[in-house]
Amino acid sequence: MPDQVRLIKKYPNRRLYDTRTSSYITLSDVKDLVLANDDFQVVDAKTGDDLTRGILLQIILEEEAGGAPMFTSDLLSHMIRFYGNAMQGMMGKYLENNIKAFTDMQLKLQDQARSIYGENSPISQDLWAQFLNFQGPAMQSMMGAYMEQSKKMLTQMQEQVESQTRNLFSGFQFPNYSQNPQQPNGDVAVDPRKTSNSKK
Repeated sequence: MPDQVRLIKKYPNRRLYDTRTSSYITLSDVKDLVLANDDFQVVDAKTGDDLTRGILLQIILEEEAGGAPMFTSDLLSHMIRFYGNAMQGMMGKYLENNIKAFTDMQLKLQDQARSIYGENSPISQDLWAQFLNFQGPAMQSMMGAYMEQSKKMLTQMQEQVESQTRNLFSGFQFPNYSQNPQQPNGDVAVDPRKTSNSKK
């Protein structure tokens, strides 16, 4: 049977408790779980609410505050503008699919290196470690540029949809409410107050 999802409880004092190891852990330890592809869930120890997304956002915030941020201020501003927008859901799915494609490309590079030098070859492991150390900043920069291009493409698509929508509705004639609106049968509507005054 597959292992159960690793449960981490967050207490009111902001401490994180790993139920698998029966010990308190830090945000850095949670980051290590992410890097190790371990499935885990962070819950509120009192209410049981799922806090996983909030913890992951904290990790991203700490990484972005470090020396090599991935997202530019311009990109973050554009992402914030998508909240509450009609295309918010599409934006999230679009970024998710693109990051998955980028990760798949990275895994293929790893597989190619193993196929050339062998799975457990010391030369292979040493070369791969050197490759990662050398390519780390470049890959991070490439990822940032990739996200920038994705953002621009999505923004252009949104502008195109809005332009098409304006062109679509520009051909419709909307009613012009004048001072003497016509009734459905073509007669001009008469103010009843004026009619009553004329009879007196």
